[in-house]
Amino acid sequence: MKTAVFSMHAFENEYLLKANQGKHELVLIENTLSKQSAILAQQCEAVSLFTSDDASAEVLDILHEQGVRYIALRSAGFNHVDLKRAKELGIRVARVPAYSPYAIAEHTMALILALNRKLIRAHNRIMELNFSLDGLVGFDMNGKTVGLIGTGKIGQIFAKICRGFGCRVIAYDLQVNTSMVEELQVEYVDLETLYAQSDIISLHVPLNEHTKYIINEESIQQMKSGVMLVNTSRGGLVDTKALINGLKSKHIGSVALDVYEEEEGLFFEDHSEDILQDDLIARLMTFKNVLITSHQAFLTATALTNISDTTIANLDGFANGLPLETELSA
Repeated sequence: MKTAVFSMHAFENEYLLKANQGKHELVLIENTLSKQSAILAQQCEAVSLFTSDDASAEVLDILHEQGVRYIALRSAGFNHVDLKRAKELGIRVARVPAYSPYAIAEHTMALILALNRKLIRAHNRIMELNFSLDGLVGFDMNGKTVGLIGTGKIGQIFAKICRGFGCRVIAYDLQVNTSMVEELQVEYVDLETLYAQSDIISLHVPLNEHTKYIINEESIQQMKSGVMLVNTSRGGLVDTKALINGLKSKHIGSVALDVYEEEEGLFFEDHSEDILQDDLIARLMTFKNVLITSHQAFLTATALTNISDTTIANLDGFANGLPLETELSA
């Protein structure tokens, strides 16, 4: 099957080619999918998309006109795909439902530790031969209350990591995970209680109409003063303007972000020679108590192998007309 692979990055190239083993004709395209770049999928039966690609109704119409009938996502998230329009056009869509929840959970804790113990600032000082400890005071993780919003696979693994550090873990989810209660002593509470009691709040929910801007001006005001907020899930969960206000007022003590609501066209790319156009992230970058990574929580060899294997398996299923457990429906 001839497949246009959009948003192809150097870090995933070897993994995808190894998984494919020459089975499908892969057209590797660095450009993100958009109305302008959709023409690059000419004569392709399928496209493979990353989180930064635009698969809105208008773009899907263009792809369909060119003969595209299948979409193999290289991600678990699918909020960038208009599934209703895809169904109307008869375009099948499959995703990678899980690639390595450990990778994301571990990166979440790495962000917390680096932010708390000010490791980036300490390293930069050492490189300038400044061995002073002033301004580098952190806190013990042991005994702190960590609030999880979302207790799926990633949330469950992160809760286990937190318990290993001696943290009390409280959680909010529409569905209670009884194994977390029994095995990890996780306490399920309402959001108001979670905001009021948590020293650290970590987001582990998908982005949808119910969770968009779950972190906003109102919710921030309910949080404990000096709270650390961590988001390794989806950028749209956090209202960035409200976040900046919380930082300016010092109600939020520190923030770690691996995702950003306006990351499209910014993350995954080298802009070192450009003038930064996004005023919000530029403001975030001025805070010494904010740590940002470029949507790299998933970035381990294990995860890239699993993503590539599942993507090729989805293409195999499409090519052979087979039903897929990974397939999405509107």
